[in-house]
Amino acid sequence: MIYQTGQRVALVHTSDPYTRLRPGDTGTVRRHDQRQNIIEVTWDSGSILSMCLDDGDRIAPVTTTPPPTGGLVAEATGWAAALQRMRAAGIEAGRTAAEWWAQDTIGARAGGDTRLAARRILVGVEDGDPAVLDALPHFTSVGESVDTSGWELFADATGDVTGWFGLRIQPRDEAMTVYRDAFDTAATDRVAELCHLAASPTGRDVSHLHPDRVRIGDVGVFSGEWARTTGPDGGDRIAVGFVGTLIDHWNGWAVFSCTREVAEAIVADQQRYRDQHRHSLRDKGVPEDELDRRVDAVLTNLSFDGDVIVADQRALSDDPEAIERIAPDGDGRYVVMGRSWCWEAVDPYACDRIVGDLPDPDQA
Repeated sequence: MIYQTGQRVALVHTSDPYTRLRPGDTGTVRRHDQRQNIIEVTWDSGSILSMCLDDGDRIAPVTTTPPPTGGLVAEATGWAAALQRMRAAGIEAGRTAAEWWAQDTIGARAGGDTRLAARRILVGVEDGDPAVLDALPHFTSVGESVDTSGWELFADATGDVTGWFGLRIQPRDEAMTVYRDAFDTAATDRVAELCHLAASPTGRDVSHLHPDRVRIGDVGVFSGEWARTTGPDGGDRIAVGFVGTLIDHWNGWAVFSCTREVAEAIVADQQRYRDQHRHSLRDKGVPEDELDRRVDAVLTNLSFDGDVIVADQRALSDDPEAIERIAPDGDGRYVVMGRSWCWEAVDPYACDRIVGDLPDPDQA
């Protein structure tokens, strides 16, 4: 910026340790040496200290703002608008800081298991863990005086480059508190949003499908205790979750309906468990001609017969008539082993994979 002779300016910051000038002091430009980037100023206090902009000195043009009309009401309204702009600026800056922070933590520049890192951060945020919260981006003006950082933020937010210096200490503190709170809250909220995306097995935010929110008629993700394992962070992991609509409860367990796609995945998953158990028995030396009987004795045999699921539990229940045929309803939906298996709504973020169409938050 080029300052003109006779232009009025206000001091923002000077590195001169001996001057009595303070931020907000005003003066008149005598000369701007553009080659050296030095501005000679006659200050209203009588000082003739020059500003060396390349050495960190800073000034701002003084703008003449007409006084508010309407007395205290207009003044209060104007201040409320200024605080609203500070809040909006804090929110924008906080979200931006969170996105930069996420790049090195759960984003493209992060190393290791980013889904695991995102889950840990989410748990820490939800639990209020200081070790996690303290590592999140926070507003700071370290290395700058309150006057300098406050002036810059206030000027950027409101467009008033000199109004800051006319404020008393209390409104300055209020403006900075509004900005800081907005920044920190927005940063934490944005980190949580990004972690929900990074931790999701689908790449989408599925927090609206948390089991605590699933009621009769709601869509949720379902699995069983048999599918739970312990992850590297010590938390529960589930290989696959199945999307369905909760329609009832049975002895405290969930009963849900699902599409043909999900029903086929449940049948395939059960077959996977049966295959794993068969291999385990074979490794233990169980004869081949006994494997099927031993597997049937502990795991239901599910298969499709056309559009009908056949659930063979004869060996499991020692009942020669224990064969259930599960037909789809009029909408083509299945209730797979409802009121028989101990299904429950599970946290989608605990699933390594989810089968089925997930609703958007406003449709869940």
